[in-house]
Amino acid sequence: MDEALLLNQTSSVTHFHLRGLSVDQKGQMSVFSIFLLFYILTLIGNILIVITIIYDRRLHTPMYFFLSNLSFIDVCHSTVTVPKMLVDTWSEEKLISFGGCVTQMFFLHLFACTEIFLLTVMAYDRYVAICKPLQYMTVINWKVCVLLAVALWSGGTIHSIALTSLTIKLPYCGPDEIDNFFCDVPQVIKLACTDTHIIEILIVSNSGLISVVCFVVLVVSYAVILVSLRQQLSGGRRKALSTCAAHLTVVTLFLGHCIFIYSRPSTSLPEDKVVSVFFTAVTPLLNPIIYTLRNEDMKNALNKLMGKKGKKEEK
Repeated sequence: MDEALLLNQTSSVTHFHLRGLSVDQKGQMSVFSIFLLFYILTLIGNILIVITIIYDRRLHTPMYFFLSNLSFIDVCHSTVTVPKMLVDTWSEEKLISFGGCVTQMFFLHLFACTEIFLLTVMAYDRYVAICKPLQYMTVINWKVCVLLAVALWSGGTIHSIALTSLTIKLPYCGPDEIDNFFCDVPQVIKLACTDTHIIEILIVSNSGLISVVCFVVLVVSYAVILVSLRQQLSGGRRKALSTCAAHLTVVTLFLGHCIFIYSRPSTSLPEDKVVSVFFTAVTPLLNPIIYTLRNEDMKNALNKLMGKKGKKEEK
């Protein structure tokens, strides 16, 4: 009888309250301005990378194919959370519907997990290109690229469905306040009216394990690459080091958050919001900066694209 009553109460939670980043009005205006600027720059930077790669035939290579996927994911990843947060800065209640919360969690984990797999694939691509250059076009051909892209997007989808399914099956009858500016699994399951110990273990063994394993694989891959670079000429070594340094920066920023949030029980820490800001707003903005400023091919292609646009405007 009690269990039936508890399950019936689940439907009583139709909305969640998001605390946001600041309760002070002046602080909210500052947050709005900064996040709006970050979001606009994220859209411009990443979309420009995709357009440049499509436009310049010299960039029609596996490495830039994966980079265009990364830019697309970053646009989507940031769009899942930032627009809602911008709207909420002007709202006192900061409500999100139960369905909207579930949708946000699904796409957040879809794009996050897909990006983790993509970063791992990009490390493998660099490993083959630097350590086995003569076999590169055979090992990383376009058929392999498409298959890898399908695999990483499928893996992200499966992961997200599994995690979201675990979350929505729990009974929610109050409280309804999420201590963040978006819905994420660790914060939401804490609001369930039941023991979530098993679910927390499953989350750590799922998201946490994926993050840690991929991070270890990435570090080992780049360690092997660095050892291999010691035997190459200075010119090629400098270019390869620049590319690897860019990849490692992205990996550290992105996977650092995933390991911090998902490799421990769902307990709130003061650092959670700061880490979440980097995860949803800062890292998607840094990716285009890192990949363009440290990549001569991208800079040349961008200059060529902007130069031709300027000539067309003059005509």
